[in-house]
Amino acid sequence: MITRKRMNNQSNKKVLIAMSGGVDSSVSAALLKEQGYEVIGATMQIWQTEGMEEKDNGCCSLTAVNDARRVANKLDIPYYVLNFKDIFKEKVIDYFVREYTAGRTPNPCIICNKEVKFEALLDKAISMGLDYIATGHYAQVEFKGGRYLLKKSFSKTKDQTYALYNLTQKQLSQTLFPVGEYNKDKVREIAEKYELGVASKPDSQEICFVEDNDYGKFIAEHIDSDILPGNFVDTQGNVLGQHKGIYYYTVGQRKGLGIASNKPLYVVDVDIEKNEVVLGDDEETFGNILIARELNWISIEKLEKKMKVYAKIRYGAKEAPATIEPLEDGRVEVVFDTPQRAITSGQSVVFYDDEYVIGGGIIE
Repeated sequence: MITRKRMNNQSNKKVLIAMSGGVDSSVSAALLKEQGYEVIGATMQIWQTEGMEEKDNGCCSLTAVNDARRVANKLDIPYYVLNFKDIFKEKVIDYFVREYTAGRTPNPCIICNKEVKFEALLDKAISMGLDYIATGHYAQVEFKGGRYLLKKSFSKTKDQTYALYNLTQKQLSQTLFPVGEYNKDKVREIAEKYELGVASKPDSQEICFVEDNDYGKFIAEHIDSDILPGNFVDTQGNVLGQHKGIYYYTVGQRKGLGIASNKPLYVVDVDIEKNEVVLGDDEETFGNILIARELNWISIEKLEKKMKVYAKIRYGAKEAPATIEPLEDGRVEVVFDTPQRAITSGQSVVFYDDEYVIGGGIIE
């Protein structure tokens, strides 16, 4: 097993670090410079409308750019703002809207990682004559058995490998995750050591391009037709009330339903064709079988037979034992040993073997 730090002589190696203005990417830049890399900082300009850049909204904001620029100046590294507006709209925002209007609940951070951060940004780095890209993700890369492996970060509470399962062998071979060997407290300590000014900056929690985390409003602004109200129904089809539009609801949701009931109700399903939101008891949100499509494999070339794994159906979910089996059409059937809550179409399922990511796909 060869870790990334021992794989290369860092002297004269050039790396483009994606800087969001947060503490993780800022410390990543500092660590890379300390390790002997020639570091170039960059923030991806992805805001779509006038005024959006003024909002303090994670990596989409002008505040993020200003924070990143100040860190780059402190570290004495070159810094650029790269215009990725068009590709972000095409690959992330349009995808997000398409999935929601098809009755699915996508994870835009995963598609952004796949199409923008680790494809478009890597292409840009290569065109600049650089050797690597780096980000502030909590993950690790190892080379073992002839393959580049994606390994969980040292800090299990901050591990972000779930959102990185789409990385290809080429991308892994040219990607660095400097903070993957640390926990968050240590990262903030390093930021203070370098006097970066972002040591206590809180983490961004919301989707960067959706203001106030209001998905329904965002979808309404990006589709030609009106969002129509429809029926809340139970699992037997009985009408329980009126919903304000199916794009405001996702499987497993309890809060914000706006319906009176003498017991807690949860979203069990969203029926796009009938414009109905199906409600039920919490136990009705559980299931143990799913089908996954658009698979990407990391630790193996492809899945050829049944395999016992640990599977995770959303970023905040716990891994659970499951069996995965290839289907003839390239999809994969996933059968959990015990039922899982709120398996949601459009989200991703990621497979693990202990510390390593086997692969993953989109829940169909």
